[in-house]
Amino acid sequence: MSDTNTHSTDKLVSDLKVVVADAEELLKLTAGQAGEKLSDVRVRLTDRLAVAKDRIADTEAAVVAKTKKAAHATDDYVHAHPWESVGVAAGVAFLLGLLAGRR
Repeated sequence: MSDTNTHSTDKLVSDLKVVVADAEELLKLTAGQAGEKLSDVRVRLTDRLAVAKDRIADTEAAVVAKTKKAAHATDDYVHAHPWESVGVAAGVAFLLGLLAGRR
């Protein structure tokens, strides 16, 4: 998984956690309010929040697992091919230097 995708997924999970926390706070603040419609909305929102929390946890676990798998694969490759890894790193650094020098 690329760094951009990982960062986007981490940001999405973080944003969803904030939304869930805000919704829970809203539920707590409206706990004293009366009304049949409001009670129905609060029950549905509570159920949906529980589902959303489970999905966020699953997504976060999947991202962590994929990141660890990619890190282990990279580590294994670098250990198996150290000189090739040094060459690739030097080539990437050279290209980045060229690009930075043009600006």
